[in-house]
Amino acid sequence: MKSITIQGTKRESVGKKSTKALRDAELVPCVVYGGGEPLNFSAEEKAFKGLVYTPEAHTVSIEVDGQTIPAVLQDIQFHPITDKILHADFYQLADDKPVIMEVPVRITGRSKGVVAGGVLRQSFRKLKVKAIPANLPDEIVVDVTPLRIGNKLYIGGIKTEGFSFMHPDNAVVVAVKMSRNAMKGGAAAMDDEDEEEVATEEGAAPAAEETTAAE
Repeated sequence: MKSITIQGTKRESVGKKSTKALRDAELVPCVVYGGGEPLNFSAEEKAFKGLVYTPEAHTVSIEVDGQTIPAVLQDIQFHPITDKILHADFYQLADDKPVIMEVPVRITGRSKGVVAGGVLRQSFRKLKVKAIPANLPDEIVVDVTPLRIGNKLYIGGIKTEGFSFMHPDNAVVVAVKMSRNAMKGGAAAMDDEDEEEVATEEGAAPAAEETTAAE
């Protein structure tokens, strides 16, 4: 997984007055957990551009007072009106310690159901995974080619290697829905033989109801 570097300055004071002064100077108050005592520091808001305003997933190399700390972003707060970054929490990485982070989902192929006039619905743009740092995937690649109208791809149907998902097996990642055009064109009849919902990978777990989630 790619890493970006954030230059920071250790914070000696963490009170409200100090925090306001940092934000007025366009600096972001930050804290790193997981390495014993939490480390409070500040960084320029523009340093977060390659970490926050991108669909890609990255680890972070935090440089503070000559110390380099490998970490992942755990939480970030934005101003509700201006969208300026108010605060960021990081978690320090260790080679043998699993960590949880979100990685993007990349759809490949063109599903048979879409070709027949259906509509592809994607429930997750990112998925939470758990792994040691060396096994964190850059992205989750999902091939939707076999999906026909009425089919769904579940979390349990995605192969993993060295990592696990922090979602239930019956959570739906993508589904092919019937569209008005498909109904008019008789596409439903074409897919009657595939009425049973299937996943694109072995080990998929069917669900009674579709699970949806925000990104």
